[in-house]
Amino acid sequence: MAVDQDRLMEFLGRFVGDLGATVAAGGVVTGHRLGLYKALAQGPATPEQLAERTSTDPRYIAEWLRGQAAGGYSQFDAESGTFSLTEEQAFALTDPDGPLYLPGAFVLALGALRAESQITEAFRTGAGMGWHEHHGDVFDGCDMFFRPGYLANLVPSWIPALDGVEAKLTAGGRVADVGCGHGGSSVLLAGAYPRTRVSGSDYHTASVDQARKRAAEAGVSDRATFEVASAQDFSGTGYDLVATFDSLHDMGDPVGAARHVRQALDDDGSWLIVEPFAGDTVADNLNPVGRVYYSFSSYLCVPNAKSQDGGRALGAQAGEPGIREVVTEAGFTRFRRAAETPFNIVLEARP
Repeated sequence: MAVDQDRLMEFLGRFVGDLGATVAAGGVVTGHRLGLYKALAQGPATPEQLAERTSTDPRYIAEWLRGQAAGGYSQFDAESGTFSLTEEQAFALTDPDGPLYLPGAFVLALGALRAESQITEAFRTGAGMGWHEHHGDVFDGCDMFFRPGYLANLVPSWIPALDGVEAKLTAGGRVADVGCGHGGSSVLLAGAYPRTRVSGSDYHTASVDQARKRAAEAGVSDRATFEVASAQDFSGTGYDLVATFDSLHDMGDPVGAARHVRQALDDDGSWLIVEPFAGDTVADNLNPVGRVYYSFSSYLCVPNAKSQDGGRALGAQAGEPGIREVVTEAGFTRFRRAAETPFNIVLEARP
């Protein structure tokens, strides 16, 4: 075997970065759970000072702070011995309800990795693993990972990009949020359009319970209601808008779901399909974003689809061509890309 030493060292450098990031994910989640980032954002602190702010142990905090600084998640001033956050780090690490909250992605990732032994066995057998079989951090992390993007884009840009939908919802429309999870998108829509009624559905009972709680806390439970149902049998017809947020690619029978969406829509209705950002080919997706989504898809999306009837596993990087195929097969006649972000493609289908 002829090994190029320069290429080997380049690969080892990538490995060290990946290993450090993998292990550091636990530290990010610890910072999230203990409020360490939020406390550090109050001002520069020594380990002892941050430990006092957060009622934690100084020795653990010292090691955590050093690791955060080594990874670029905090700043270290050698002269004063203090650690701090830049404005940008604080923006991304401290507000779960803001437009960007990075720790949520690590909660999701570590939650998914708890299933490593089951997923490894599934690779051997071809069996599936349902969404409901995962650790609770998967559901919480998924909500934290996606909700900031919905908060930043759903009402300000995605709804206005659809054909006539904003006017319908402002006047008072009907929306079905299919695969609603913890209801973040449903609550956003109900809050933004007080005359509109939103019907959320998810096959996972615990998520629906959480969605109902969230709607009550937001004061919109009279306008956002929820049911336990699959994408093939959610209730209601005559919807002005049906939405699937980062969920169509998880379904074992996406065409069956698409057909049910078409039946549930009003003749002039729209289907909002928000999917992970992907190019048209595998080669187009061999980049950092594609790596994130392919990795999540191997542990969450494909196993869930294979656990359901049909077993047509689109995967998180199905992209516009894969979604177009499903939509066309289900009988929709109009399909277009309405918007995009660095992490999502936003598609509109109409009967």
